[in-house]
Amino acid sequence: MIAELITKKDNYEIIRDQVAAILATESAHQQVLARKADKDPDDWKLRVFIEKALPFEEWLGSEVAEDTSPIVNVWFDNTNFETRGSNIVERQKATSIFNVDCYGYGASADNPLGGHNPGDTEAAFSVQRALRFCRNILMASEYTYLGLRGLVWQRWPQGITVFQPELNGVYVQRVAGARFAFSVVYNEMAPQYEGCPIEAISIDVLRSETGELLVEADYDYS
Repeated sequence: MIAELITKKDNYEIIRDQVAAILATESAHQQVLARKADKDPDDWKLRVFIEKALPFEEWLGSEVAEDTSPIVNVWFDNTNFETRGSNIVERQKATSIFNVDCYGYGASADNPLGGHNPGDTEAAFSVQRALRFCRNILMASEYTYLGLRGLVWQRWPQGITVFQPELNGVYVQRVAGARFAFSVVYNEMAPQYEGCPIEAISIDVLRSETGELLVEADYDYS
């Protein structure tokens, strides 16, 4: 039996939270840099969530959303364990996929130069901007090991897929989505038995055919 209560987090949870923290931190820093460069900091703003089922819920049912900054939702997808590079006692080499889902909002508006800007086009531009920031941040050299060197072996972009968000089988208007599948190779650990010093050993060995006592010995290690 495992003697102690399991209270630790698995490393996939730590990595997921770290990915989200990196994106949120760097988005805030990029806004600071934008102000210094006399640019609109809102163009570098990302709103980051973890494991949200419907992250763009606030955009539903409104003609013009209050905050149209792109939304990023980081969630754990799956893990494969590799025998090679692992050991059977404590450490398992794992490769996990973390989905960085980006959502952009766009409302149709008049163009000061004439005509209008279609909402679907604005949503596509918004989500692509968020996707660009997420990929560049996570693949920057500063985050080769996601700030978790010793735990993370490697991180790599698995793929990018653009999609149209749905709700109850119906496409959501004015919202565009893109998924950045992010692969991380790392160590996953398991609880270990912690022994205690041996004080004494008593041994009885019986001959199986007759039950005659063959050996009886006591060893004191105190």
